[in-house]
Amino acid sequence: MCEGTGLNIFEKEFPERLYDVGIAEQHAVTFAAGLATQGLRPVVAMYATFLQRAYDQVVHDVATQNLPVTLCIDRGGLVAEDGTTHHGAFDYAYLRHVPNMVVMAPKDENELQHMLKTALQYDGPASVRYPRGVSLGVEMDSRMDVLPIGKGEVLREGTDVAIIAIGVPVWQAVKAAERLSQDGVSTAVVNARFVKPLDRELIVDVANRVRYVVTVEEGCKMGGFGSAVLETLSDAGITDVATKIIGLPDWYIEQGPQDLLRERYGLTAEGIYQSVKELIGKSPATRDRFSGASMADHLPHGDEQGS
Repeated sequence: MCEGTGLNIFEKEFPERLYDVGIAEQHAVTFAAGLATQGLRPVVAMYATFLQRAYDQVVHDVATQNLPVTLCIDRGGLVAEDGTTHHGAFDYAYLRHVPNMVVMAPKDENELQHMLKTALQYDGPASVRYPRGVSLGVEMDSRMDVLPIGKGEVLREGTDVAIIAIGVPVWQAVKAAERLSQDGVSTAVVNARFVKPLDRELIVDVANRVRYVVTVEEGCKMGGFGSAVLETLSDAGITDVATKIIGLPDWYIEQGPQDLLRERYGLTAEGIYQSVKELIGKSPATRDRFSGASMADHLPHGDEQGS
């Protein structure tokens, strides 16, 4: 998988520091654990879908011993024409409940470099998940910094709705918030950065200042990032906000281009915008405040009929 993960470029520069174990994912993780016991800081790079094969090794060989192994999880989320078997839909869910594990996902390539630095400095197991595809073209910082573990960031303030996103959908959430604000819906956007540990203090603070909380992730909804946010709200006793999780449904996602699939499953700016509008429209107490006499004009076709 050297070519698929881009490590063929690394190999040319540091041939003595790369080990290609082929398709033996279980061995790759246990090998890395062994290296970590000897004082090294190994990095394991593989596709999200293939890491599933090494789940037992992540749990028992790495996390149980709290070893400093970094998992670089490539092709997290939707992966275009590689097909159903290659979508990385489950890694947030199957990693977030593993003790000692830190689970990160950057919003863009600049944040990715800081997260890799953070993982390599962290004295325990950490994962950094990123998508297939070209970079966004954001400006890159000249220096890599260590991020505070478990701390998110507020990208936009708002008092009506909070969109809490992780990874690729973060910038789509920002675009959706800008459009919602044009409709008179004051919308905050939080880049969570971490699936685990969550920035509970930030999430609770933001949730206490809005009426609606929407989470967005390019991963399965069941047990994933959104579930973690709702658990946090429940633990904090926050019951007076309406919530919605935007993510991948409980079936195997079909083959198709990333843009098409993201549109189909509501992971675009338009999809997030429409989901927030629909959530607000289901609340009689606030429906009139945000859109005049009715939300019907702003809902997806058919919703005003109750479909």
